[in-house]
Amino acid sequence: MPKSKKDITDRKDIELLVNTFYGKVQQNETLGYIFNDVAKVHWETHLPKMYNFWSSLLLGEQSYMGNPMLTHVSLSKETPLTDVEFNTWKTLFNQTVDELFEGEKATEAKTKAANVAKIMLAKIQSIWV
Repeated sequence: MPKSKKDITDRKDIELLVNTFYGKVQQNETLGYIFNDVAKVHWETHLPKMYNFWSSLLLGEQSYMGNPMLTHVSLSKETPLTDVEFNTWKTLFNQTVDELFEGEKATEAKTKAANVAKIMLAKIQSIWV
């Protein structure tokens, strides 16, 4: 009988999710250049911020400090961030969650990711209208 996956339960799970996801992002033909070439993301500082972001959203930690909306709006002035980029981001995120986890928190992670993407895209589009 195949081993079932566990749910997201602690910060170690969040770190696995974030590291795996952003490893895919860096290699993705749609998103990789945005993160690596346009934003020039410093991964050693970005990944811990993302651990805090997702730990705050999913585990109730109060560890995230920042304004991701401001960062993405600013980035959208340098390169297009459209539904193509956000849908690619959501697809990679959902695939990563599904590969690693299953359960209530895993489902919640995908729902929250979709909501974050929807809100950011709407804000970016409202600026360019």
